[in-house]
Amino acid sequence: MSGGPLLFLGVLATTALSFWTLVIAPAFQLGRQDLVEAGAGRYPTGRSGLAQRGADVYRSMGCVECHTQQVRPRGYGSDFARGWGERRTVAQDYLRDRPVLLGNLRIGPDLANIGARQPDPKWHFEHLYDPKRRVPGSTMPAYRFLFERRSAGGGLPEDAWVEGEYEIIPTPEAHALVAYLLSLQSQVSLPEAPLPQSLTNAPPADAGTNAPAGDTNTPAAATNPPAPAK
Repeated sequence: MSGGPLLFLGVLATTALSFWTLVIAPAFQLGRQDLVEAGAGRYPTGRSGLAQRGADVYRSMGCVECHTQQVRPRGYGSDFARGWGERRTVAQDYLRDRPVLLGNLRIGPDLANIGARQPDPKWHFEHLYDPKRRVPGSTMPAYRFLFERRSAGGGLPEDAWVEGEYEIIPTPEAHALVAYLLSLQSQVSLPEAPLPQSLTNAPPADAGTNAPAGDTNTPAAATNPPAPAK
């Protein structure tokens, strides 16, 4: 019984040390992070007001339930083989995000670098309206409520297209969501996560794959050039 107090103090000290090591110290470390000089300015760059509104649309529609925004390190899965990023994702990438839309399921592909993989806004609009139009076999639902469908005959706005007798026109929510997706880019070399040497001084390449994880996984096979308007 005389060893009881010592055992209690030992357990308490072990718990306190573990809490400090695993929770408090990392919180202090991440809390001291700041924007860094990289490329042509400070990274991460600020999103436009439209893209910030798009982040709210992304969150409200539950996109985070099917998509992650985290490229895993080499050797931990097939993220690099699928062309989802050119380097692993690190804490620096999320400094401007409130909240961080990290996600934990990959029913669809990772989107951490989708703005560089698919830089064409028209591709995203058509993909949202009819995912199989861009990615055959996609399991993603169609978000047609983000578009106005009206009889053809009026002036066709930019980023709209004709489908049969109707014009398909993106709503402001669709424009905001696409602006947010285009802002998801991690083509900046960081000390803790450098880009491959071949890309350090090269413009971002279109490694485009937006296929579900169980569908087309290689960049070459999944790149879909924009289809001409019908």
